[in-house]
Amino acid sequence: MSHSFFAYIARMRYISRWGLMRNTDPENVQEHSHMVAVLAHALAVIRRDKFGGTIDPGHVAAVALYHDAPEIFTGDLPTPVKYANDTIQAAYKAVEANAAARLTAMLPPEMQPAFAALLSEPDPEVQTLVKAADKLSAHLKCLEELKAGNREFQSAAQQTLEALESYHLPELDYFLQEFLPAFSLTLDELPG
Repeated sequence: MSHSFFAYIARMRYISRWGLMRNTDPENVQEHSHMVAVLAHALAVIRRDKFGGTIDPGHVAAVALYHDAPEIFTGDLPTPVKYANDTIQAAYKAVEANAAARLTAMLPPEMQPAFAALLSEPDPEVQTLVKAADKLSAHLKCLEELKAGNREFQSAAQQTLEALESYHLPELDYFLQEFLPAFSLTLDELPG
């Protein structure tokens, strides 16, 4: 029997993000998931190495890498729709849980527990870092679009920055202070 889990994961590149917005550079779920994993790993390293946390950055990165995998079946629902009200949000969470279970079932039985844990991480500390990285990735996308002259992302950039600031996470605040300014620079302006 052939298992299709990874063939489906590879299809994340066909799912477009920011469906309601005009993009100068389209982004897909696979690209987004990679960036979220990079950022979540960075936040976890900062938490561990600068602020004395005990979280495993590798585990956080793995959870982040698969955080949007259920969208293989659900598609990327725009944020204004997904969070329009509690009823829609709860229904979408149930649909995502069903999609995660469907994906997990596509693995050999001995691999299912490891991937089920990644697709529905129970640790709130890990969840918080992944959510912060997800929002940070969205903010970086907005900055890229604004750099390209696309004012369509102006409001989203402000909203995502306010959301990031509302987390009150020391590692996120540190990232915003130490690393975020470089994202507004051109290639020629980047030190290095």
